[in-house]
Amino acid sequence: MPYLFHYEILWVNNNMRKSLLIIFLLLIYKPAYSVPESFADLVEKLSPSVVSIASTTIIENNPQNQIPQFPEGSPFDEFFKDYFNRDQKRSQRPMTGLGSGFIISEEGIIVTNNHVIEGADEITVILYDETEHKAQLLGRDPKADIAVLKINPDKTKLRALNWGDSDIMRVGDWTIAIGNPLGLGGTVTAGILSAISRDIGGGPYVKFLQTDASINRGNSGGPLFNIDGEVIGINTAIVSQTGGSIGLGFAIPANSAKKIVQQLREFGKTKRGWLGVQIQPVTRDFAESLGLSDQKGAFVSNVNPKGPSMEAGLEPGDVILKFNQIEIVKMSDLPRVVAESDVGSVALLEVWRKNKIINIEVKLGELPGEVVTERDKEDSENKILDIKKLGIKITNSVNGVEVVEINNETSNLKVGDIVTEVNREPITEVNSFINLVNKLEKTGRSSLLLKIIRDQQDIWITIKFNIN
Repeated sequence: MPYLFHYEILWVNNNMRKSLLIIFLLLIYKPAYSVPESFADLVEKLSPSVVSIASTTIIENNPQNQIPQFPEGSPFDEFFKDYFNRDQKRSQRPMTGLGSGFIISEEGIIVTNNHVIEGADEITVILYDETEHKAQLLGRDPKADIAVLKINPDKTKLRALNWGDSDIMRVGDWTIAIGNPLGLGGTVTAGILSAISRDIGGGPYVKFLQTDASINRGNSGGPLFNIDGEVIGINTAIVSQTGGSIGLGFAIPANSAKKIVQQLREFGKTKRGWLGVQIQPVTRDFAESLGLSDQKGAFVSNVNPKGPSMEAGLEPGDVILKFNQIEIVKMSDLPRVVAESDVGSVALLEVWRKNKIINIEVKLGELPGEVVTERDKEDSENKILDIKKLGIKITNSVNGVEVVEINNETSNLKVGDIVTEVNREPITEVNSFINLVNKLEKTGRSSLLLKIIRDQQDIWITIKFNIN
């Protein structure tokens, strides 16, 4: 009997020890990324490093566009022409755009999007304390949509932000955006990382982070943070039919941006690696005829005779499978990884040629211009595009796209105008023009702002979408 009683006490004591141990562990255990009760402390620390950016562009009002239209030969036609020509002259007026940016150096170095300051005659940075500072443009990269500014902080002590590692971010991680949406500075939104390595047609050099943190107009150029307060991205674009946030925001990853920002600070431009090849996708038919087991890789359609690949021995018909051990899953992967490599570095290519894999070393040159795919080349040469939604036909020009026909009597455009920018984003050829127009139409805009060359002068005009 005593033995049994002693056994029961031991059993109770052991269970009590286990229970106390579990309670103790629960008290001291804290998950590495637990759901925070509030972001207030973090936001209070980060907000002074986020700035608002006002870019001012001087545009020209053309009084000819204000003359009422009358039937040809009408006496009123000549009367109003004389009146407007006599009493009105070309006038200029400022157009202001708003965006966001963030401080990366106490010396006054600020990062933003290129499209925030594109074409600006004057750039003003508004700090957290609402003081305004004129900004100098150190460099910009339209291809990656990044710009670097410099202000003189005088006696103001600036607090710089730290870059984070965007490569270790996972879908579902917390994200925080701070910026100047719709001119409302210091706005904070939070969400999760919805996707990584998104291709949204923003060019071959950037794969975007996607977040459902609310991003609106004016957030462009602002930082996207992780839960440790590190910058993991630059908020750049949204997908929306109304122009407002629907939870589809996109940011340039920090690991892509850091190198570009450093080069813009040092050289005023971005130096990208260059292979000197034209490429196209590996289709199912290509894969079958070449003896490939899948459609991965980039098919080399042409090799630039003056490029580094020609000297290294790369040939048309080769399929590039890996670049420095990085697998090329899609054709579009190659321009990005090449561009992110250092000019002058030696890259190791894994190439499929004549039913076997070979390795080729290439000393990378500096990218002189856009990487061109065979499809882009065929589509863009000597192409006249009819854009019915704008009532115009365009073709390629040296400086942009040329208007060759107008089917809208109220259009401010004229035949022969060269369109170089749409809503302050540069245009290089007809494909980039129509892609941008389609993108802007989905935002609900009724008109577009065009920068054009007319009579050898740069002017700004607006053009409306056709309602029908």
